[in-house]
Amino acid sequence: MDNAGYCNETYESLHNPASDDELVDIAGVTLDFSNTEDVPPLDPEYGSGYGNTGYSNGMTGNGKLMDLLDEPVPGVGTYEDFNTIDWVREKSKDRDRHREITSKSEQSTWALLHSISDAFSGWLLMLLIGLMSGALAGCIDISAHWLTDLKEGVCLSGFWFNHEHCCWGSNQTTFQERDKCPQWQSWAELLGGSSEGAAAYIVNYLMFMLCALLFSFLAVILVRAFAPYACGSGIPEIKTILSGFIIRGYLGKWTLIIKTITLVLAVSSGLSLGKEGPLVHVACCCANILCHLFTKYRQNEAKRREVLSAAAAVGVSVAFGAPIGGVLFSLEEVSYYFPLKTLWRSFFAALVAAFVLRSINPFGNSRLVLFYVEFHTPWHMVELVPFILLGIFGGLWGALFIRANIAWCRRRKTTRLGHYPVLEVLVVTGITALLSFPNSYTRMSGSELISELFNDCSLLDSSQLCDYNSSENRSDSGVFTASLTDRAFSNTLPDRPAGPGVYTALWQLALALFFKMLVTVVTFGMKVPSGLFIPSMAVGAIAGRLLGVAMEQMALNHHDWLIVKGWCSSGADCITPGLYAMVGAAACLGGVTRMTISLVVIMFELTGGLEYIVPLMAAIMTSKWVADALGREGIYEAHIRLNGYPFLETKEEYGHKTLAQDVMRPRPSDPLLVVLTQEGMSVGEIEGVMADTDYSGFPVVVSQESQRLVGFVLRRDLVISLDNARKRQEGVVSASLVFFLDHVPPQPFSGPPVVKLRGILDLSPFTVTDHTPMAIALDIFRKLGLRQCLVTHNGRLLGIITKKDILKHMAQMSNRDPDSILFN
Repeated sequence: MDNAGYCNETYESLHNPASDDELVDIAGVTLDFSNTEDVPPLDPEYGSGYGNTGYSNGMTGNGKLMDLLDEPVPGVGTYEDFNTIDWVREKSKDRDRHREITSKSEQSTWALLHSISDAFSGWLLMLLIGLMSGALAGCIDISAHWLTDLKEGVCLSGFWFNHEHCCWGSNQTTFQERDKCPQWQSWAELLGGSSEGAAAYIVNYLMFMLCALLFSFLAVILVRAFAPYACGSGIPEIKTILSGFIIRGYLGKWTLIIKTITLVLAVSSGLSLGKEGPLVHVACCCANILCHLFTKYRQNEAKRREVLSAAAAVGVSVAFGAPIGGVLFSLEEVSYYFPLKTLWRSFFAALVAAFVLRSINPFGNSRLVLFYVEFHTPWHMVELVPFILLGIFGGLWGALFIRANIAWCRRRKTTRLGHYPVLEVLVVTGITALLSFPNSYTRMSGSELISELFNDCSLLDSSQLCDYNSSENRSDSGVFTASLTDRAFSNTLPDRPAGPGVYTALWQLALALFFKMLVTVVTFGMKVPSGLFIPSMAVGAIAGRLLGVAMEQMALNHHDWLIVKGWCSSGADCITPGLYAMVGAAACLGGVTRMTISLVVIMFELTGGLEYIVPLMAAIMTSKWVADALGREGIYEAHIRLNGYPFLETKEEYGHKTLAQDVMRPRPSDPLLVVLTQEGMSVGEIEGVMADTDYSGFPVVVSQESQRLVGFVLRRDLVISLDNARKRQEGVVSASLVFFLDHVPPQPFSGPPVVKLRGILDLSPFTVTDHTPMAIALDIFRKLGLRQCLVTHNGRLLGIITKKDILKHMAQMSNRDPDSILFN
């Protein structure tokens, strides 16, 4: 057989069986097609079943022609890595599949049962995703809490107990020192026999740093060695994948395993990061793996992305105990295509995951919410002013953080700093541990810090933040307070002057605020799993608590001021500093992520503070307005642009007056557009075109002279089909002619057999005219999820516009480097 000129790019080069097992399922290369080895080599008798037209046998015109799409060809209809799926084709495939199942269901009982199981498979898949994600989240929470406490000591009654669980069953715990019990010993007590003195402090300090360095080293080594995609938050990549992009391996089983393990280690190391963002990635990995159990989702990329949208909601549900907020987060922030059916299933999956997490009870408080609050004082209209001030602070901090973090990450990508990820993680961990240990508010984990700041002081609190002077000492100054009996009955305390413990705590919190703001900038984006929700909330909670205490003392010492006396009587409990911390946390998180509705719902689900929705809404909207005035992009969109992912942001407006002919290729100075003709080209010529170019597809025209458009064929489908033709159709050589026609004209008897590829041709490619405004073309790309669009003039093909062309054009119009879109 003459193989001269045969293109080296074959199906085997596109489909590597050794890597598909653990790499992305998203790419679709692991589809369950029929095995080609089951089909014997094609002989004349066997080939007669594949068509009734072909090369001529004498003057009769009867011959043997194989239509390669009469039977499924392995790989046709799938996508290569770092490419975008064809949403229109995938939805069309699903409609055809559903139509076929529905028509067959009326013919037999077995077909009816198959139709019912197909309809039920989506709900079953949601159930499995909820169960798996909830179980993994519970294990991560428990393990992270244990390893975090392990930096400070060990439980003698069982090393697997964390500090809180170790002291639960102790009868020797006092109320003043409720966190101390004989069963729990610090490292200084274990190694030196004493818990007091400078030597004990140094031992605990060194063990704290040693454990932090060990945990971070294990995390970065595991990520680097086994799953490079397990680093970071994952939300920018999830957004890109949900928009139709393929990143092979990003949602595979190795990524899931390593991300779960290293997330525990990274959080426990004390770095300024959270586990909430990575939990969205973990849930999407679970969903992607479970999709392989169901043919409907295994073989259709658009349907799989509906499942991944629901999984993103599950991730937020298990991260915060906020199922409704998770659904809104997926709808508002992550998803690209979110039909009503996906909304219902997302809610069901988030509900199942929340139920599983509640059954595991990782927080030990029998509650689903992470930071339960119980404020006893209603807020007043005058307090909207400081709430809005917190919103302004959150917007300023969000915009400043995004710019600083992107600048640092760009420096990491463009300098030698990026060549030493392990060293970077160890240096940042060492500095973080060195500076955080002396301050109790930076030493504790981010979740514990936020819980402490949200807390409303009562008689049972022994925190420094609740160290107020006794109200009886103020009786001579005219401040009236309730009796001790009344206070004990209500378990609340009226406003009182701050004691020395409060002032010490305020100084420590001020130092913690600057420390968190600086260290979070360099931590987010390192080669370990790192979320941003908890660090951002911690910054806002500290700022809010500081402002809340200031407002409390102002109302106490100046209750005769006009802005105070109208609603706060002398000695009453008017100001709740914990509420200010909660509002500040929401404002800073909103400034960084630009979330609005979903963030409000997450915050009241997270805290149980349904009464405080209006302050939250005011602060979050103010934060978004201020942050948008300084920069339109949230942190996730900024990282998408930094990494060059081909993502068309639906929130970005296009205000230029350019036309399709200004963006299309080829440009006037470029070579002519490479096209295929519907007849007359040989296999060798087509393979030569593919060898000389790296385009992902080719327009098919009537002839080179007319340039009348017929359709569009994908490069991958073309490579696989020609490779399959050489293997299964006898006599196909480089001189064999290729036809994209329904009816092949009679061919000479002496010539080689022809190859008919009509089945892989897209006969309805989207086209626009050369005078179509780019604003309209951009809307078409966004709303239909197109990969490319052909440009015509009076029906004659002029050029092509791809998603990357649009991204480069938009970057150029915004005075950015158009070559920054270089991910592929």
